[in-house]
Amino acid sequence: MYIIAGLGNPGKEYANTRHNSGYMALEYLAEKLNVKLNKLKFNSVYGETSVNGEKVMLVKPVTYMNRSGLALGEIIRFYKVPTENLIVIYDDIDIPLGTLRIRPKGSAGTHNGMKSIISSLGSEFPRIRIGIGRNQDMDLADYVLHKFTPSERDILAPVIEKAGEAALEIVKNNVESAMQKYNIKGDAANHPEE
Repeated sequence: MYIIAGLGNPGKEYANTRHNSGYMALEYLAEKLNVKLNKLKFNSVYGETSVNGEKVMLVKPVTYMNRSGLALGEIIRFYKVPTENLIVIYDDIDIPLGTLRIRPKGSAGTHNGMKSIISSLGSEFPRIRIGIGRNQDMDLADYVLHKFTPSERDILAPVIEKAGEAALEIVKNNVESAMQKYNIKGDAANHPEE
C-alpha cells in the first residue's frame, strides 16, 4: 500500500495559493485516476484507488500545514504502512518557480509542514518538491499564502502535472526512476525534454 499526500491548507481562502501546490498536484492525480476525494478520517480528506495492483490512498491533510504530521502519522500507524511508501508532494520556496525536485529522503528545509511530518515519522520517505521561488520584498508567510499570478500559473501548470506523474512513477517503479524522468530545473519546465 502507498500513500500519496499533497500538502496544503484547507478552506476556500487558501485555494490556489503557493502553499497549496501539493493539494493542486493531488487534485490533478485524483482527476487523472478518477478518484473522488470524499472520505474524511485521520484529519484528512482522501480517496482510494489501485495502481499496478497496489492499493494507493490519495490524501489531503486538513490539519493546516503546520500540523500535517498529525494526519499522516495517524494514517501510517493505522494501516501500518512503511514510511518509504509515503510520498509527500509540497511547495518549496528554496527552489525556483517551475522546478520539480524529487528525492528519496531528506530534511525539512524551511517547510513547516515537512518539519511536522519528520517530527512525527522521521525523514525516510520520498518527497516531491514543487518550486515556488521566493520574493525577497515580501514577508515569507504572506508570500506563501498569496495566490499565483496568471503568468506564474502558466509556468506552474505543467509542473503540477509532472509532480503527479512522478508520484505514480514511484509507485509503479521506484524513486530513482521518478528522479531520472521528472526532476526538472526552472527553465526546463517550459521546454521539458520528453
